[in-house]
Parts: sequence; structure tokens; C-alpha cells
Amino acid sequence: MQGILFSLLAGVFICLQSVFNAQASDKLGLWQTNAIVHGLGFLVSLAVFAIVRDGDWQKIGEVNKLYLLGGVFGALIVFSVMKGITLIGPTYSVSILLISQLLVALLIDSLGLFGVEKVPLGANKLLGIGIMIAGVLVFKLK
Repeated sequence: MQGILFSLLAGVFICLQSVFNAQASDKLGLWQTNAIVHGLGFLVSLAVFAIVRDGDWQKIGEVNKLYLLGGVFGALIVFSVMKGITLIGPTYSVSILLISQLLVALLIDSLGLFGVEKVPLGANKLLGIGIMIAGVLVFKLK
């Protein structure tokens, strides 16, 4: 149940962040907004870490260096979402974002990439993705 709640919260915050960032970027520019967003995120994360202390800096050597690219991905994600929303609007942009996210997650699950437990790909999953894509196409019809 907690996983569902946190996933719902993430969806709400991603949508709000995307719209806020796109609006700020109209005045500040995409990369300046991106830098501010990640700078503020860093400060909040550091403050929460100082209170919670749920990790051990000494174990960073044990982490696959590939996985540390998450921060780079974060900057690219924020830029791409701002640009997408600016060009095609929040609803269509977020719809495409969700479908591409689901497709990549499905690929990671079904191939067992990056240490994730392999999950068999079934017709129901492909049908679900197809329905989502069809839904976006229907939604976008004029």
C-alpha cells in the first residue's frame, strides 16, 4: 500500500514540478531554471539527510558508477519536460512521458536489466501499453 501511495505522490509532484518549471523557464530560460531547480533540490536533500542520516558515505565505493548517472539524468529529464510542455502543453507532454516511461520500465523488467529481477512479458502488458497509446491518440483528436 505504501508503494502505491508514494507512486501517486510522485505522479502529483512530477506533474506540478513540470508545469512550475516550464512557467519559470519562460522568464529565466531552460538551463537557468534547471540549475535553480536542482540547486534547491540539493539543499533540501542535504537538509533532510542531515536529519534522517539514512546512508553511509563510506559505501559509495561499492556503488556501480553507472548508477551515479541518476543526477545527470535528472538534469536531462527536467530540461526535456520543460521543453516538451512548452512546445505541446502539459497534458500531451505528460501523457507521452508516462508511456515512454512505462515502455522503458517494461523493457528493464522483461530483460532483467540493471540487476532488476526479470519479469515475464505477457500479452496483457503489451495490450495495456497499446490501450494507453490509443488513449493518448484519442485524447489528442480534434
